[in-house]
Amino acid sequence: MSDLKNVKMEGSKVPAEQIKNPEVISAIEKMQSDGTKENIDAMIDEVVKAKFILPARVTPTRQAKTQNGRTVMEQATQVQFRLLENANKEKFFGVFTDTDELYKWQDTQSSNKVVTDFDSLAQMVMDPNAGVLGFVINPFGKSVTFPKNMVISIKQQKDFMNSKANNIEPGTPIQLGEPKEYPIDLMAALINHFSTEPFVNAAYLRMMEQNGQKSYLIVVDFVGNMEETFDAISEVAQPFLDDEIQLSMMPYSMEFGRSAVNNVEPFYRKGN
Repeated sequence: MSDLKNVKMEGSKVPAEQIKNPEVISAIEKMQSDGTKENIDAMIDEVVKAKFILPARVTPTRQAKTQNGRTVMEQATQVQFRLLENANKEKFFGVFTDTDELYKWQDTQSSNKVVTDFDSLAQMVMDPNAGVLGFVINPFGKSVTFPKNMVISIKQQKDFMNSKANNIEPGTPIQLGEPKEYPIDLMAALINHFSTEPFVNAAYLRMMEQNGQKSYLIVVDFVGNMEETFDAISEVAQPFLDDEIQLSMMPYSMEFGRSAVNNVEPFYRKGN
């Protein structure tokens, strides 16, 4: 069992017995019979939209919280998830498209059934306290494994497309290059900031121009919450920006981000 407390499960009010995923099952079968990039992408799109079932033990508990010198007892929830373990002792969440698939796992009929979605799964997979390396859909049927690095990549790309940090206009030509004048003070401030951020692995700098607007493009290799990571970078960078040059950010997991910094050395790398 993996023990996580106060877990927020989107879609958890939907009864597990109502969870059916014919589109996900069809997309998995199509991808497994013909593993083209188009079919893989279509399968991922269905997974990101779907709700799944997780077998768990849900226990109401109370926890003490101190407020203004007074101790207040609050209601909390302790959730323990059953984990899959492979031959290398690596642990994964097992998630299911419906109860028929769930009951293929021994002794799950009496388990609590937590309804979850991709965003919640990604949050748990990225939690270092969970100790899991990804999740497996229908592990006792036509299964698909989503390793941790793939989960992170999909989550970051999904978040970026919905983020205010995404200021790149589709279809508009973009010019990339090196800054004519290296922003030493900005880079020093960001390096100092990243040294306090354990989930940032590396960061790269490019100069980007679109529709006549120049901006520093910071491509960040990180794990965790994108909004929090980018908001913190923006706050650090703001004193060094002006109307002439603004700030753009992108996860390294984005294909455009990786290509933008191809053969470019990072200005920050964790441990250096």
